[in-house]
Amino acid sequence: MEKYDIKKAHKGLYAPSSKDFALVDVPEFRYIAVDGHGDPNTSTKYAAAIEALYGVAYVLKFESKNALGRDFVVGPLEGLWGSDDVSSFVRRDKDAWNWTMMIAQPDWISSDMVTAAIEKASAKKENAALGDLRILTLTEGASLQILHIGSYDDETPTLSRLHSEYMPGHDFTFNGLHHEIYLSDARRTAPEKLRTILRQPVKPS
Repeated sequence: MEKYDIKKAHKGLYAPSSKDFALVDVPEFRYIAVDGHGDPNTSTKYAAAIEALYGVAYVLKFESKNALGRDFVVGPLEGLWGSDDVSSFVRRDKDAWNWTMMIAQPDWISSDMVTAAIEKASAKKENAALGDLRILTLTEGASLQILHIGSYDDETPTLSRLHSEYMPGHDFTFNGLHHEIYLSDARRTAPEKLRTILRQPVKPS
């Protein structure tokens, strides 16, 4: 049985260079997602959201393999980050951040399968975030992205350069939320070795 792996199927989107920003065209993807607000380092709702997402993602993986004969690699955790003041990202004012954490799903995963997976995950362990889990369809289109190697708090110079230099210099403006894709497991990876894709949907200014 061949496993579907989104990182291999869309290598151009999940294996960018760390040297400079690249312009990519991001097609439609479907995710399971949970929304929230505040500092991800201290928010209990953030921790619950991550637990809920992975719990449902692995139920979907095994149900897909057993019921449909189609296996897949659970995709990386991804996050959409927004704020009333975009400069809060450069300042790392995490209390001002809104977030949507998500994991991409293969296109054959149906809404009914997600509903059943939520019920199954809920039966295994109570988690209030499971009630907030939803399906999100996202088409970002033209986007600038780069691979950041290092701690999350060290993203500031790269984001500042993107917002203040690269985008204005190439006649781009914002066209969606800041998007991060976490290729490393922060629980098992030294901060200086974390690999994170930083993506920003753009349009001509």
